[in-house]
Amino acid sequence: MQRYFVEPHQISGHLVTITGDDVHHIVKVMRSRTGQEIVVSDGQSRTARARLSQLDAGRNLVQAEVVEWLDEQRELPIDVTIAQGLPKGDKWEWILQKGTELGASAFFPFSSERAVAKLDEKKEPKKRERWQKIVKEAAEQSHRTRLPVVLPARSFQQTIEEIPRYTACAIAYEQSSGFGLHAVLDSLGPGDSLLVLIGPEGGFSAEEAAQATAAGAVAVSLGPRILRTETASQYVLAAVSYHFEQTNGERRESNG
Repeated sequence: MQRYFVEPHQISGHLVTITGDDVHHIVKVMRSRTGQEIVVSDGQSRTARARLSQLDAGRNLVQAEVVEWLDEQRELPIDVTIAQGLPKGDKWEWILQKGTELGASAFFPFSSERAVAKLDEKKEPKKRERWQKIVKEAAEQSHRTRLPVVLPARSFQQTIEEIPRYTACAIAYEQSSGFGLHAVLDSLGPGDSLLVLIGPEGGFSAEEAAQATAAGAVAVSLGPRILRTETASQYVLAAVSYHFEQTNGERRESNG
């Protein structure tokens, strides 16, 4: 069943009003008819199965009536924000798409010492619109109930100033002493928040890693292999899912 995100105010009682690009998708792409059902979510907590009652492409308006409120458990038990050193080309968009599928709650890019790509401040608002659209489409495809947010870009210094706002922060640093990501995850429980710092293609400099750890981040290893920047965040999100959703946050003791 096709899923769409709407703003909270677009759900009033048992009536859902859909506008914008989703109208074109429902009417022209999916060729939906009145009486057909869709799933709608306000991107925060409410999700419903709804029956289409009005299709008006000319007025850019679709309305649906709530048939059933759904109780879906599709979100990671902890909120994970991916802070990414801005990579080259379209890697950032790939990170947004796949990170949304894997459960991230927020993303933001940052500039750093070894980052090659630069973000034009004048173009950022328009780019963020596109990035948020990518996240929305990925969230709908993966049946998320919460809509991740793409936050404004910032400098590395501004990024580490954000660390105290989170329950924990992990910085992926290949020169770390082998401290495992599992130790950070073991310290977290449902409802906590994790900020993950991922460097650009050239990684973090030693000075940046030292600044981050001094601000409260834990330098972690992501295993014996060197990962591409676009792979690292996906590794972390997969590890979070396995830790909290597959093993229920319980470390397994070795029998040896």
